[in-house]
Amino acid sequence: MKEAVRRQAQEQAREYLKTRGTRLPAPVIAERVGAAFQALESLLDSVSSEQAPRVAWPEEWTIQEIVDHLVETHRQSLDELRCLLAGQAPGGEPIPAGLQSKAPRLRPWTWLVRELKSTHRDILAALEEIPADFVTEARAQLVMVVNVRDEEDGALVPVEWVEELDWKGYATALRLHAIDHLNQAKKVLAEVR
Repeated sequence: MKEAVRRQAQEQAREYLKTRGTRLPAPVIAERVGAAFQALESLLDSVSSEQAPRVAWPEEWTIQEIVDHLVETHRQSLDELRCLLAGQAPGGEPIPAGLQSKAPRLRPWTWLVRELKSTHRDILAALEEIPADFVTEARAQLVMVVNVRDEEDGALVPVEWVEELDWKGYATALRLHAIDHLNQAKKVLAEVR
């Protein structure tokens, strides 16, 4: 992949997070994040414990693995968001892009969904408690992953880098993360049904 294509993907992502995150009022951010979480959870409510672990095709996560990933990343994202809202940069390394538990296929399906919903409620509660005039210089590092079409063969190729985000950009990235995995889960569910 050409470096110019990589840079363009990075700039587009940064501009999106700035215009659809940083520049928006806090209540709008909370509403958009809530809508994405609700859409994801509605789909998950339609998935049975028999469908969740089914493999759609080789090298693709099952729905159960997708939800395991969301539980692990959104739990840690909640901690990082709380740091940002306290005016502090979260310590340590950014959350890995492909984070999963040690045994994603062994966790009970109903527990995974319940745990994800609980974490989402906590994230939304944190966002809804933010005063309209809240300002902080604190930033969190986030592993960004954007799929770009390869110019030579047309395949989608992930571009990954670490970006420093303010709390609004960070919350917007959480929204995009939920939407991305909602779309992934829809494709897998269509195949396993």
